[in-house]
Amino acid sequence: MDMTGNTILITGGGSGIGRALAEALHARGNKVIVSGRRASALEEVAAANPGIATATLDVSDPADIARFAAEIVAAHPALDFVIHNAGIMQAEALTAPGSDLAVAEATIATNLLGPIRLNAALLPHLLARPKAVIATVSSGLAFVPLTATPTYSATKAAIHSWSQSLRHQLKDTAVKVIEIAPPAVATDLMPGHAENPNSMPLADYIAETMAQLDAGADENLTERVKFLRFAEARGDYAKVFGALNG
Repeated sequence: MDMTGNTILITGGGSGIGRALAEALHARGNKVIVSGRRASALEEVAAANPGIATATLDVSDPADIARFAAEIVAAHPALDFVIHNAGIMQAEALTAPGSDLAVAEATIATNLLGPIRLNAALLPHLLARPKAVIATVSSGLAFVPLTATPTYSATKAAIHSWSQSLRHQLKDTAVKVIEIAPPAVATDLMPGHAENPNSMPLADYIAETMAQLDAGADENLTERVKFLRFAEARGDYAKVFGALNG
């Protein structure tokens, strides 16, 4: 796949995997726009990488998505590559006394409804481009859940399924659909991830992910995430589930 000369929007581009992808893609000669809720984080990315553009967006807010989509297409009519990266990950104690649905609802609104709504808003524009790419970001936890983060895992499983359907529905168009499924990566997505020795170093993850983007694979899988991705196919799902949640 041609990974230079594109105009790329990355949601959740102010930190973590989103920022690192933005910087790698910018270095390849792409026009990159990072979006997120925190303008200060976006401005920091732009200051460190002259030429990266910024645009605020709350992907959990349908009205803000509608506003954003109209503005981003007007400001960047060459937009032809969208990476739905924004996401939140929080632990939930489902059986705890007084447990409510606030975390679950926020996670679904951000991780699942956000990409679905933004894709619906941008798809007419992308279909009108000579070629375009939609990249979703699921997780290794789409395939084997981390029981401490049940709604996060469930939204990523849903994104995996939705990406497959979107790819099939767009198969006769010039829009390619890629699913990026990270393993645990050393970022601040959740407290402790950055310091966890089992988390994949961010630089290593980006290098392998960029190589997968170059190859144009429908599923962007690092070697490390295949332990989770193919657990059921290997016939050792229960063993992997136990190792993950032991």
